[in-house]
Amino acid sequence: QVQLVESGGGLVQAGGSLRLSCAASGRTFSSYAMGWFRQAPGKEREFVSAISWSGATTNYADSVKGRFTISRDNAKNTVYLQMNSLKPEDTAVYYCAADTKAGPMRARSSQYEYSYWGQGTQVTVSS
Repeated sequence: QVQLVESGGGLVQAGGSLRLSCAASGRTFSSYAMGWFRQAPGKEREFVSAISWSGATTNYADSVKGRFTISRDNAKNTVYLQMNSLKPEDTAVYYCAADTKAGPMRARSSQYEYSYWGQGTQVTVSS
C-alpha cells in the first residue's frame, strides 16, 4: 500500500509560480515511478508529468514543457512539481500518483498505469 498526500496548491496570478509537493508513505518510495495529473472542471483528468524511480527519466505533457519541472527526493519520500509561468488554463485539481509496476527507467503518461492516488490539491491561476 502507498499513501500519498499533496500540498502546495493555491491561488496565483498568471505568470506566477507554485511548487507542489507529494509526500509518500508505505512501500519503498525509491522503487516506484511517480506522476502528476490534473483535472479541470468539466474536463477529463490529464497527464502533466512523470518521473522514474531514480529520477533519471522525466516525461512532460506538451502543454507544460519548458514551464514545469518534476523532481523527487527519495530520502524524503517526496516528489515535487515546480510550476512556473502559470497560465489560467493551468487551473485544475492536481493529483500525484504512484506507478508501482514501472521499470526503473520508465515514466509513464497513462493514468491507468498508476495504482495509487492522492486526494488532490487545487491550483487556481487568475488572469
